[in-house]
Amino acid sequence: MQKQRLIAALSLLLTLLLAFPLASFAKGWDDPSKPGWGDGDKAKHGWIVSKMKHMTLEEKIGQLFIIHMYGQTPTDPDYEQTNLNNNRGAKNFEEAIEKYHIGGVIYFNWTDNIGTPADLEQVNALSNGLQEIAMDQRMPIPLFISTDQEGGIVQRLTSPGTVFPGNMALGATRSADLAADSASIIGTELKSLGVNMNFAPVFDVNVNPANPVIGVRSFAENPDLVSELGVAQSQAYEAENVIPTAKHFPGHGDTDVDSHYGLPIINHDLETLQEVDLKPFQAGIDAGIDAIMTAHIVVPALDDSGLPATLSKPILTDLLREQMGFDGLIVTDSLGMSGANVLEPEEVPVEAFKAGNDILLNPPDVELAYNAMLEAVKSGEISEQRVDESVYRILKAKMEKGLFGDPFTDEDAIANIGTESNLAKADEIADKSITLVKNDENVLPLSQDQSVFITGPSAAEPEYLAEQLQSKGFDVTAYATNTSPTQAQITEASEQAAAADTVIATTYTANTNAAQQRLVEALMGTGKPVIASAIRNPYDLMAFPEVDGYLATYGNQDVSVEALARVISGEVNPQGKLPVTIPELYEYGHFLSY
Repeated sequence: MQKQRLIAALSLLLTLLLAFPLASFAKGWDDPSKPGWGDGDKAKHGWIVSKMKHMTLEEKIGQLFIIHMYGQTPTDPDYEQTNLNNNRGAKNFEEAIEKYHIGGVIYFNWTDNIGTPADLEQVNALSNGLQEIAMDQRMPIPLFISTDQEGGIVQRLTSPGTVFPGNMALGATRSADLAADSASIIGTELKSLGVNMNFAPVFDVNVNPANPVIGVRSFAENPDLVSELGVAQSQAYEAENVIPTAKHFPGHGDTDVDSHYGLPIINHDLETLQEVDLKPFQAGIDAGIDAIMTAHIVVPALDDSGLPATLSKPILTDLLREQMGFDGLIVTDSLGMSGANVLEPEEVPVEAFKAGNDILLNPPDVELAYNAMLEAVKSGEISEQRVDESVYRILKAKMEKGLFGDPFTDEDAIANIGTESNLAKADEIADKSITLVKNDENVLPLSQDQSVFITGPSAAEPEYLAEQLQSKGFDVTAYATNTSPTQAQITEASEQAAAADTVIATTYTANTNAAQQRLVEALMGTGKPVIASAIRNPYDLMAFPEVDGYLATYGNQDVSVEALARVISGEVNPQGKLPVTIPELYEYGHFLSY
């Protein structure tokens, strides 16, 4: 570690020695003579410009990319062929850094950078190893090491890290303090692993019950609540020196298409966009958020070209930069997603950059994307000044987070991960999020003198819920089905339900799953009291409003299922409030308690 810190210190000293006088500042970026700039701002500006002057075009182009690679170490020999077969353009991280001068990497579970459960020492060592390689290059520039750690259904660091219930659960608590607490803990744990950039929080306003990609990843359907909690999380990340990234601009909350697999169209008019979708992003900009991620969505009211926002200059440059006043980093959503691939492969990164993006995230073919950008600059399609503008923002972000001075993380920092106090905070959020929506004849809380049968898709954790209730002394049996239960499974569940006093159906986005709906209908047909608990999106009640009881859980993580058991048993009195409307049934803000 001492060697690593010495490399960083020498790099910083070398760059400072190369600094130019203020008179040679490049034009086209922030003017150091403008009001409000102090000597410190001018010095930072000169430092960045001097660094850029000594970078080659190839090094500048590389800084625009954040890529994924397979492997658990910088030179993992077990993944060399996998990387080559998957168009990573190099056999390992080290080769990619040396060949493409990349600006950053993104960690995933499926690339084995972070395991499930995580090997904390391995991830910590991977991050330090990557930064050491980056700082040992001809032009030492630390890496963005990024991941998606939203909490809830999207988090790469799970056990033994702190698993949080997620954004819509936070929305149900209505607490900006809890939102900030969760982000502070996530930020601390990420930094302990060397991750300095988080693609969170989600600023999307979920107003569509059929949304297949956002749903519980959104705080709420109310743009003011989304703004409040999103800004609270962003500021907490920044306090931990982790770059937050508001996503997905200009708003992915009203779609029934998943942009991973298709190209959604948002047909909101300008007034709705201003009052709903854009409002949280403007709040984030006003609060000084570091980065914003684009969405692969078509928004005809903002750009009638048919191009997704990621490739739209009217949306990214004219609206986000000029009208909304954002001068931080604009990051594409993953360029490997179907919603981005509406042009030829070599055109996508070039058009995304021309639209106004600074960072090209996760191109599906690294070598092709890098060479396409290099050729576009050499041919004059993209000016080097435009490249310099983005490189300036990238280096500025890295400087302001202290990465040039020390990009490394201590080996013993992993002691900060999954601590008792962190886990207790996740439990507190979960307890305060569970929402009792319906409770006819006071079917809840359960009484220990009744037998209980729990069934539902395995993704909805009926067996884990049963284990939790059994540990509290309840007489419980469980039966897990497929996500779309077969008729045989429905028959089996109905027969077991008939032998119980009370039935609990755990559901998983059942409002869009006809087979799950048939299962709940069959359970109601037994004549036994049926309590449904939506383990993901809270809209499931739309499909079976006649159930006797209904709870919204907002996620299938253990922390949420454990809180659900505490509520069902009466150990915790439910206090969560609906963060969304359940159409034609219950309004935003509805809740019941015991």
